[in-house]
Amino acid sequence: MPIDAAKALAAGPRSGEIHWDRRDVQLYHLGIGAGRPATDPDELRYVLETRLHVLPSFATVAGAGSPGVISGLSMPGIDVDLAKVLHGGQRLEIHRPIPVAGTATATGRIAAVYDKGKAAVLVMRTEVADADGPLWTNDAQIFVRGEGGWGGDRGPSALPHSRLRSSGGTPTEPPAGEPDRTVELPVREDQALLYRLSGDYNPLHADPEFAKLAGFDRPILHGLCTYGMTLKAVVDTLLDGDVSRVRSYTTRFAGVVYPGETLRVRMWRGDARVRVAVGAAEREDAPVLADTIVEHS
Repeated sequence: MPIDAAKALAAGPRSGEIHWDRRDVQLYHLGIGAGRPATDPDELRYVLETRLHVLPSFATVAGAGSPGVISGLSMPGIDVDLAKVLHGGQRLEIHRPIPVAGTATATGRIAAVYDKGKAAVLVMRTEVADADGPLWTNDAQIFVRGEGGWGGDRGPSALPHSRLRSSGGTPTEPPAGEPDRTVELPVREDQALLYRLSGDYNPLHADPEFAKLAGFDRPILHGLCTYGMTLKAVVDTLLDGDVSRVRSYTTRFAGVVYPGETLRVRMWRGDARVRVAVGAAEREDAPVLADTIVEHS
């Protein structure tokens, strides 16, 4: 079996030093659509070095995103076909604001392996700390088609990736009632090509032939690009543009986004949290992100 759950869970963590600077932050922000309009003072906070702040979702690519989804596939006990891999969900916990430039130690391990019958789910946990202490913790859910069925722990009842109807996943309904705010975010035709320069070079997002092998008509946008675009919308719309207020951010990737489409982001304000639903506007709000929560101060 390509996935040896016991071996993966028993493997020791991998640690390495990561670095980032303002150019990495600026490139990431441009990759998620920041800087439009180019003269907007609020947008310049994301792209102009003299005003720069860091959107917390930058943590998913800091140090070129390593360790992360791709590195998780090289952990002991894991040997799978990249064409069968999809990013199922993401949880980010921010321990303190991310500096514009830094050096830190990233420690990654497989925290869980779930048997979903027709698929397996790996949870890759990455903890990052610098000389002043913990900075953030990332949990990436990696969905691997065709690798379940060994009789292991099924894990949470909700599948992390409901794009795959054959696996039996059911998208969670968004909150009842009208959202407090709704914004629409255009996805540029070249956005995946720009976003991948932050470190995720999976050919699923750039190579039409590879995308077809993976079951898609054409390359799809990185789920983490949608993730970053959505957090920026929440921060700018409901958190007064203050990135330091974000405490955690959780989502399940419920569907694909194609470059050139429009994201419709609906937000429901609660006590110290914002619930979010994201759909593809041109496809009758087909779910893109589900079970999405931003916890804040």
